[in-house]
Amino acid sequence: MLVLGIETTCDETAAAVVERAPDGSGKILSNIVRSQIEEHARFGGVVPEIAARAHVDLLDGIIGRAMNEAGIGFAQLAGVAAAAGPGLIGGVIVGLTTAKAIAMVHDTPLIAVNHLEAHALTPRLTDALDFPYCLFLASGGHTQIVAVTGVGQYVRLGTTVDDAIGEAFDKVAKMLGLPYPGGPQVERAAVSGDAARFAFPRPMQGRSDANFSLSGLKTAVRYEANRLIPLEQQDVNDLCASFQAAVLESTADRLSVGLKLFREQFGAPHALVAAGGVAANQAIRGALQDVADQTQTRLIMPPPALCTDNGAMIAWAGAERLALGMTDTMEAQPRARWLLDANATAPAGFAHTRAGF
Repeated sequence: MLVLGIETTCDETAAAVVERAPDGSGKILSNIVRSQIEEHARFGGVVPEIAARAHVDLLDGIIGRAMNEAGIGFAQLAGVAAAAGPGLIGGVIVGLTTAKAIAMVHDTPLIAVNHLEAHALTPRLTDALDFPYCLFLASGGHTQIVAVTGVGQYVRLGTTVDDAIGEAFDKVAKMLGLPYPGGPQVERAAVSGDAARFAFPRPMQGRSDANFSLSGLKTAVRYEANRLIPLEQQDVNDLCASFQAAVLESTADRLSVGLKLFREQFGAPHALVAAGGVAANQAIRGALQDVADQTQTRLIMPPPALCTDNGAMIAWAGAERLALGMTDTMEAQPRARWLLDANATAPAGFAHTRAGF
């Protein structure tokens, strides 16, 4: 089964071809990603209209490269999958419309993929993981702990009540004058910093639920930064190190609770899986390994290139759904918001407006 996957939900224009064997194993035949970092850098963040225009300009060429690298023609595809949300609606429209056009011209099944589901299913491509498992999804727009019990079967165990982890990293970077994209810059500065210099709060630590909160921590960083103006480079390094240490401790605590809730509801997970761009942070990877060791849980972290947005994860999610006969019609709609767990409700105090929660 050969499936083309298209990803355009934010600022990566991506396409890939994945092969799914009858035994359920997978192989990536091509995976082309074009980042738009340069286009957005001078604005300090992603500008939706610029992102959508770039997708229009780039997508056809990237799909052509993905097909050529895979060495196949459109007639050989078993399906065409596109991320139909959640995300920046302009970009989502570009990818989904392109997938519909390919599906119509070549009389090929269409699969409208939830971007979050693609992250959730990636470890089945990389590690042939069986259900059920516990997913920690952390990116610029999402921070969730999810029980993955089957294709299309997800239960949210915890979420953020305000900022996502990646969003908090980016905002801290911006307030400290670090260049875009901010998350990797904070991680880099933290290496040379003193994590014990500032006693930042550990949000939500000790609570019985598995929810996250980053807004208060971010405010604490801003208070200290304003107090120290003008900032020296070592001040920036120490602020980043202290902030990252607080995030690590808070995340470890929240995940420990999430795994406890998972076991109570579903039994022992086959693994703890980390996905999303934040999972590329090496310090966070180390913290996740500590949690896994303490809870005697196997930790799976796909390669960094498959943690950030890419077409292979979309193609694989499409292949998983197609294998179960799950396809979509040409009436499939692009969605700025699309909950992975349709039965999830917002936690008390929830006031976030970013897509996907």
